[in-house]
Amino acid sequence: MTGVTTSTGEVRAPSTGMRGKNYARKYWPFVVPAGLVVFAVIVFPWIFTLYMSVHEWKVGGAFTFVGLDNYLRLPNDERFLGAVWRTLYFTVLSVAFPVILGVAAAVCFHRNFPLRGLARTIFILPMMATPVAIALVWTMMFHPQAGVLNYILTSVGLPPSMWSYDSATVIPTLVLVETWQWTPLVMLIVLGGLASLPTDPFEAARIDGASAWDMFRHLTVPLVWPHIIVAAVIRTIDSLKAFDLIFVISGGGPGTSSETINLYLYQTAFAFYNMGYAAAMTVVFFIIILLISLVLFSSRQQEKWQ
Repeated sequence: MTGVTTSTGEVRAPSTGMRGKNYARKYWPFVVPAGLVVFAVIVFPWIFTLYMSVHEWKVGGAFTFVGLDNYLRLPNDERFLGAVWRTLYFTVLSVAFPVILGVAAAVCFHRNFPLRGLARTIFILPMMATPVAIALVWTMMFHPQAGVLNYILTSVGLPPSMWSYDSATVIPTLVLVETWQWTPLVMLIVLGGLASLPTDPFEAARIDGASAWDMFRHLTVPLVWPHIIVAAVIRTIDSLKAFDLIFVISGGGPGTSSETINLYLYQTAFAFYNMGYAAAMTVVFFIIILLISLVLFSSRQQEKWQ
């Protein structure tokens, strides 16, 4: 870019002020609509939720400012505390099993064998279906009398199970469905990490006589650990927010034995119409998700990509 020569012979750099203003005018038509959408979809709902959480408001009634009373009720609400415990219990199982099985499946599918592409396609089919459709199919399979699962159990000499109709087995049953549907997602994430790994360390370990288990434990897992953390974060957030699967299969029952925070929120807001108390639960639930996500992301940041 050449300068501008003045009458005295000085060479001045061209002014960029007007050009910057012209660029700014061109950007505004694109920035403003996006900003309005973000405000309407994300910012305003959260502002209104915080506003509702400090008010007592039932549908059709007036707003009554109560300050932090809704938040102070939560530690004394046994149903809410039970929902928190069941949510964490469901989340731990729904993350652990898909991650373990997903890593194992990724290692298997990373190897070359006949019809590997077809096997991968069949394996990822469960995550393609909608959760409600999956829940309806599994509900029929879990039926104590007419379900196919109990038929299979009795055919091999095992006692039938009550599955989602028993308070002792309802959450493990829901975890079974979650594991079946979302293990392929973990497999795809870890499989992408395996495809990017260098081959030299594995060849050197094989020459040194390392077994397949030693290479998996000392090479494969450390190298793909960042990918495993990413998969765990995604599964944790999804499991904490799980609603449709639980609502369709068990409805939070028997009793409240599978009622998570999301289902209790739904009942409080749309069955009891206590929007203020439900808003306070939403804020606390968001803080729980945020803290757990920060812990997982911090553990990922501590790992170095190899």
